[in-house]
Amino acid sequence: MVSLICTLQDHRDEVYWCAFSPTLLATCSGDKTIRIYNTSDFSELPFSPLSGHRYGVHCCSFSVCGTYLFTCSTDALTIIWSMATGEVTTKFEHPGGSPVRVCSLSPDSSLLLSGASDGTLALWDFHSKKLRKSKAVTEATVMACCFTPCGQMFVTGCTSGDIKVWDLDMKQLYAERDAHDMGVTCCHFAPQFHIDFSSVEFRLASCGQDSQLKVWIVSQHGATACEMKLLHTLTGQSAPVLSCAFSSDGELLVSGSVDKTVTVYNASDGVLLHTLKRHESFVTACAFSPTLPWMATGSMDKKVNVWRIADRESGQAQSRNPSCQGAGRKLSGHSRLLVSDWSEEDVLAWLSEEGLEELVTTFTTNNIDGPELLCLTKETLASELSIESVGLRGKVLRKVEALKAELTGLDAPDEFLCPITREVMKDPVIAADGYSYEREAIESWISAKNRSSPMTNLPLPTTLIMPNRSLKTAIGRWTATQ
Repeated sequence: MVSLICTLQDHRDEVYWCAFSPTLLATCSGDKTIRIYNTSDFSELPFSPLSGHRYGVHCCSFSVCGTYLFTCSTDALTIIWSMATGEVTTKFEHPGGSPVRVCSLSPDSSLLLSGASDGTLALWDFHSKKLRKSKAVTEATVMACCFTPCGQMFVTGCTSGDIKVWDLDMKQLYAERDAHDMGVTCCHFAPQFHIDFSSVEFRLASCGQDSQLKVWIVSQHGATACEMKLLHTLTGQSAPVLSCAFSSDGELLVSGSVDKTVTVYNASDGVLLHTLKRHESFVTACAFSPTLPWMATGSMDKKVNVWRIADRESGQAQSRNPSCQGAGRKLSGHSRLLVSDWSEEDVLAWLSEEGLEELVTTFTTNNIDGPELLCLTKETLASELSIESVGLRGKVLRKVEALKAELTGLDAPDEFLCPITREVMKDPVIAADGYSYEREAIESWISAKNRSSPMTNLPLPTTLIMPNRSLKTAIGRWTATQ
């Protein structure tokens, strides 16, 4: 069941894109502004709207923890905004000054990719703020780009209809010619993937002017071999499909169309679940929240609709990413039972109780609340919160994991235990032997120059490891029931 919970009508021109962080919703428009809403009540933040682009803003994307927002525009700029203050932190001007149509951030927030109307790509290093590489990749306009979940490849889609796969040196690995007749409009990877020894498979959704939504299997074989195979062609809409997105658990796929509808599919089998008809013009944008049962859609009617997604079996709205919800815990002085409900003040109180007073200023500046606390990673602590001390970052992560582990009992299913440590996994990854391990444990195993499988003792075809987000979600769900 999907129900409309609110309609945001603050933009004065058509809405081009929308994006969620753990606690915020961003929307951008032809009116040159970006508006930021708090997902607790969808009230607009004090510093919203953001005004820094000279022309319409085509795309927006949050960093993993939601500390930064990235936007791009016809003015050839990609701007990074602080979500603590609403201020501009960095401006990247696209090489050649061409209008930027789309931008994408790598999963670890280390690389920023932008695609332009002149067919060029620019890859920026987020930490150094320097251009890593720029290249003309098509004679058409780049309309879509996104990174694989591992962050080692990305795909592009253009108005000529081609979808191409690239490595981080912008070497073309594969090209699917005429993937969409008359042009590609959007593409998005599911967070989940499958690894089978030396092969890794990702699911990619793409949509286009041919009125079709397609799901592909993108396979990587070794470091340089890659191929795409069509899995589903979905035809639930009668006009060009302009936007598409997977839910964070990979179970749902949404698309918006020129026919003014929003369609929601079962991402596994392509079955149409819902057709939503609450927009008055072309639906140009759609996005799922990573932590809450929300979905947002934007349209040329200048409106953003926010929808509540209920679990198909129970009818109750549930988070699509339970692993970020965390354990139930109430400390003295805390007003909320669940960590996921903690306010910024609750997080500061927790820091003091855990002996992390030195981070109070940093967390205050970055407005870290409960959901963001539970989604912290070593990458976001370093890149977004600028915590330089490796030891301090490790201490924070251990404390956060302790919060999540408080409800973890001793009767965990065996598949939730790392074969090396025999502890419930916090960051499960899949190795080339097909088994899942705790990231730190298997990395230590491999770094010790042990190239054999801990389970089979056979040689590992590759040392590549990939996040197992579906297992992490399952562990999170189990933890939440203990």
